[in-house]
Amino acid sequence: MSSGESTPSTKVAAASVQMDRLLDTAVRQGASDLHISIGRPPTVRLHGRLRSLATKVLEPEDTMSLMKQITPERNQQQLQEHGGSDFGMAFKDLARFRVSIFKQRGAVSMVLRQIPNKLFTFEQIGLPGICLELIRRPRGLFLVTGPTGSGKSSSLATMIDIINNTLERHIVTVEDPIEFYHFHKKSVVNQREVGEDVPSFAEALKRVLRQDPDVILVGEMRDLETIEAAIRAAETGHLVFGTLHTTGAAGTINRIIDAFPTNQQEQIRVQLSTALIAVLSQVLLKRKDAPGRVAGYEFLMITPAISNLIRENKTYRIDSAIQTGRKFSMQLLDDHLWRLYEAGTIDAEEMMDCAKNPGAIRDKIHRSGGTVGRPEWDEKEEAAKGE
Repeated sequence: MSSGESTPSTKVAAASVQMDRLLDTAVRQGASDLHISIGRPPTVRLHGRLRSLATKVLEPEDTMSLMKQITPERNQQQLQEHGGSDFGMAFKDLARFRVSIFKQRGAVSMVLRQIPNKLFTFEQIGLPGICLELIRRPRGLFLVTGPTGSGKSSSLATMIDIINNTLERHIVTVEDPIEFYHFHKKSVVNQREVGEDVPSFAEALKRVLRQDPDVILVGEMRDLETIEAAIRAAETGHLVFGTLHTTGAAGTINRIIDAFPTNQQEQIRVQLSTALIAVLSQVLLKRKDAPGRVAGYEFLMITPAISNLIRENKTYRIDSAIQTGRKFSMQLLDDHLWRLYEAGTIDAEEMMDCAKNPGAIRDKIHRSGGTVGRPEWDEKEEAAKGE
């Protein structure tokens, strides 16, 4: 949609761009993100695609004004000192936004990710059924992984909400920033925001074991100290949820092990083989059958056999183990994507974009009599064969 169009659903006053009107438009349209940058009108991401709103092209003074309308003083200071800052904010009683402000070409830009006020149900989000059993466990490490914007936060919020509604637990979350708000129900919930309530993830995890927690959510396992503390907490009798920006179960395990110095990796393999209970790796895909998006999952549950593979440094065999572990609800990402494609939920191009092995998926499409609409995949495949 061009900036010159004036469709009612995207109409925003052009004379003086106000942040509350932009946020209202984003919420009303169900946009996942709102982009504010000079040289272009405010832009929303709707079902994965960018759409410019029908208002003025933004100048540096516009983006600065919009930033100041919603940004706390502390974050404005961080923007000046470090070139960027992140924070969470509520918009009326309609939604929350995770806000990232930053400088580019000397001007201020912003990206606001919408966090719905209403949590998804287990059925709506489509999580593997066995997750309901795993989140009742008293101890262990449950990892949710995937690229940015793949719905990790929504999946974790749903699981935390189920625990909160059904079990008597003390839940402590450490987030940067806090996204979904959880209120005391059957459980007691304390949410700590990095930069506001505690200086870092590592510091929060160092203190958390003295706070009588049953369930710990680590918003991001971004450094060695945080990863080490999360594994230790899981070992010492707590259920720990963590996120990583990795794709696939085997890749997640390798990423954790590779974060440690070589002389510690054997010990970490042993610790991980006993502490880890599951890895849920996910992507978000544009639906073909209806507006919106659908999640594709890879799911690994740690059985004694897989625990041995981790301990013996044979993670290259984990994908095969997932294929033979269907009775435990395990599945490879590409197998789930194929089922979504066969059901008519996603198209071939979307499946190829998100597949771990697009070459094999393309061959499977051709064998089933289907076609793929993007010739560059064939060119890439031929180039790879020639190397």
